[in-house]
Amino acid sequence: MLRSAFPLVSHLPPKKPPRIRPRPPPVHRYAAAATSHPFTPPSLSPPLPPASAYVHLPFCRKRCHYCDFPIVALGSSSPTPSPRGEGAEDPRITDYVRLLLREVAATRPVPDADDGVPLETVFFGGGTPSLVPPRLVAAVLDALRGQFGLSQCPEVSIEMDPGTFDAARLRELVGAGVNRVSLGVQAFQEDLLRACGRAHGLREVHEAVEIVTACEGLQNWSMDLISSLPNQTEAMWEESLRCTVDARPTHVSVYDLQIEQGTKFGQMYTPGVHPLPSDSESANLYKIASKRLSEAGYHHYEISSYCKPGYECKHNVTYWQNRSFYAFGLGSASYINSVRFSRPRRMKEYAEWVQNLEDGTWSHESRNSDMKEMAMDVVMLSLRTAWGLDLRSFSKSFGKSLTLSLCNTFKPFVESGLVVAMDMQRQALSPGDFELDLQSECDSGSRSAFIRLSDPDGFLLSNELISLAFGIISP
Repeated sequence: MLRSAFPLVSHLPPKKPPRIRPRPPPVHRYAAAATSHPFTPPSLSPPLPPASAYVHLPFCRKRCHYCDFPIVALGSSSPTPSPRGEGAEDPRITDYVRLLLREVAATRPVPDADDGVPLETVFFGGGTPSLVPPRLVAAVLDALRGQFGLSQCPEVSIEMDPGTFDAARLRELVGAGVNRVSLGVQAFQEDLLRACGRAHGLREVHEAVEIVTACEGLQNWSMDLISSLPNQTEAMWEESLRCTVDARPTHVSVYDLQIEQGTKFGQMYTPGVHPLPSDSESANLYKIASKRLSEAGYHHYEISSYCKPGYECKHNVTYWQNRSFYAFGLGSASYINSVRFSRPRRMKEYAEWVQNLEDGTWSHESRNSDMKEMAMDVVMLSLRTAWGLDLRSFSKSFGKSLTLSLCNTFKPFVESGLVVAMDMQRQALSPGDFELDLQSECDSGSRSAFIRLSDPDGFLLSNELISLAFGIISP
């Protein structure tokens, strides 16, 4: 499934944004932050124990033309168990899940004591996790519960592709504890789905939407779309957005296609060159999505994420708060004690890594990231969200001088409307008010409390604006 400009499957933003282009940088499909304030902004407050876990299930029927994730393409030779999990199971899946369970069992809770916190969110990503038999998904959940505990009402999400499940299979997943689905539709045009190398067609899309919306006990689900596809027109994009709104998901993720080296698209196309849209055409598609989804009652709470009130993805909040989280499986990346670590992307090396973990010859480093790196993380994470950057928290963590430098850097963009300055009540300030507040170095006597990128124009230039901030933090 498509995700973002995070290192694919790592769930982490790049340390420096990609090459500047006047289009929204795609972000991980789990990205989240909202003006309904379900979380505190990222800062250097004492780290909390991990309360989230990502589980990578790498299996796909085939590799999509844009995908550079670590996956296992099962192909047509794979046994096809019934939706109820009966019949043959692909040994590649069962062997991998056994390996995954070994990693969970060998991972010590953080902190390694009785005062750890239970998991509040679990996310099964891939790959196409809906290809994994529900009993094996349940086994992983049971292992997580036994090792770390699960909260009373955890958010348990799973990525699913049209054509890989039916109503019975979905009911079994819900019975196992899944309560949120991320449906990888990507487009509502047969030609575009075929051009992407997707394994499903439009008929399977409509069947999947019908199954998800009719499933008793499942009220929370997201739909994924891709913009800037080859030969995609504005009319096609409008149609996909209309179909999405008609399906009434509680959450929508809209990703701008990125051409990655080593993919089939990377061999076929050059960004901005026909049949891919130009930069201005891609920016227009982004603006259309923001307008149409906002008109339909979706809150644009992060560059690529929209939701109905109260349906921000709780798991995504973990990433955008810069909070610790566990990760398990091939190529996945955890963030613990301010250290990010990615597992091997190849199955043989991953199996060896799990063995080393069990033998006690490998453990997470306990060192912290340096201050510049942490400051860059906070700026990047904050400015990709509707919440924005908390100036007072940033000043407390990284110093008034650096905060003032950031304010001065963004001042011209406040004047142009690409950056919005806000007070403690999150009311927008005039550029003149923001300029006066700069003299107090954004301290407690300042009216300026937050800055955020405007929607959609500021979001469209987020790479450039974040790059400017990085230049101040680490010249």
